[in-house]
Amino acid sequence: MAQVTFSPPFTTPSGTAAQLRDAGFAVLSPADVAAWIGCPLSALLALNADWQALPPDEFLKDGGRYRRRRHSCFVVQGGQVQQVPHRAHWQPVEYNALHGGMERWFAPMEAATVAQPAWSQLLQALAQVSDAVFADGKAPQPWSVEAHQFRIDTEGGIGRPTPEGAHRDGVDLVAVFLVGRVGIKGGETRVFEAHGPSGQRFTLTEPWSLLLLDDARMIHESTPIQPIAPGGYRDTLVVTCRRGGFQGAEVVG
Repeated sequence: MAQVTFSPPFTTPSGTAAQLRDAGFAVLSPADVAAWIGCPLSALLALNADWQALPPDEFLKDGGRYRRRRHSCFVVQGGQVQQVPHRAHWQPVEYNALHGGMERWFAPMEAATVAQPAWSQLLQALAQVSDAVFADGKAPQPWSVEAHQFRIDTEGGIGRPTPEGAHRDGVDLVAVFLVGRVGIKGGETRVFEAHGPSGQRFTLTEPWSLLLLDDARMIHESTPIQPIAPGGYRDTLVVTCRRGGFQGAEVVG
């Protein structure tokens, strides 16, 4: 049976902030992501090799072994990017019923990846759109940024990009970059209004296409993936921006 997919509703780089304000989400094609960030697409594709050696996620409470990840934190303000000392990822149960309320210590991102100019440019672009959409006309402010590199594989027959189900993250901005997908079906992106009837479904297929979300307004999930060839997987980069410090700072220090 053929798999039915829906094309992403792409917007333009110049219309990204307006689309995010108006609809609560925006989707960019890879070429437009590169233009929006201000770097060649080849510089983003050069980061992909880092996903080949992600360590296992040891905190999956559904018993699965299908997820690998790294995690690092940064503060971005006024065009300056500063990596902060490695810290646990923490969410309250209100936002993550499966893994909330627990300190999750993941391996940090590779230093060589963080040192790439494209990485700083990517974080700066996310902080700039966060200033435009969430800062209420105030001067640029510090954004607490968490970056998560994910690989979801199908070695066990099925992989779950969002085992917690449809959810919000407790931040201001959520950015989901599709880094790659190989030998799989599924992995459909679904976004819904948190307090309304509207929703969208589509499949990101091109490396470095991007979904941006106003987390307060939108609920999101990605459907499970299944293999159509041996060794199938889906790689993503999820980056969140939050005002007022890192989530759980008073809990994890």
